[in-house]
Amino acid sequence: MNAQTTFGTDQARRYLATLFKHFGHKVPVQLDGDLGLIELPFGKCRLTADDTVLQIEVSAETKNDLDKVAQIIVSHLERFAFRENPRIEWNQASGPTNAA
Repeated sequence: MNAQTTFGTDQARRYLATLFKHFGHKVPVQLDGDLGLIELPFGKCRLTADDTVLQIEVSAETKNDLDKVAQIIVSHLERFAFRENPRIEWNQASGPTNAA
């Protein structure tokens, strides 16, 4: 299962770097420029940044795990981007129901 969302911000690359630095102390991460992967025990998160958008895709085997991955990523993004008060809405077709 997977879900996608985007966060429009001119700080996308900064938030990408911050998320990877934070999660890199806890779980495996792979960062290559503006593209990265965070590997949580129950799912994965791919992030891509450009000048105006942070694109987020989460994946997991079950709906519960998908919701958990999404919630963890969003809660950290909200903490790091608190000045922008991000409102994250996931793709409803396959996305978490209450991740934001």
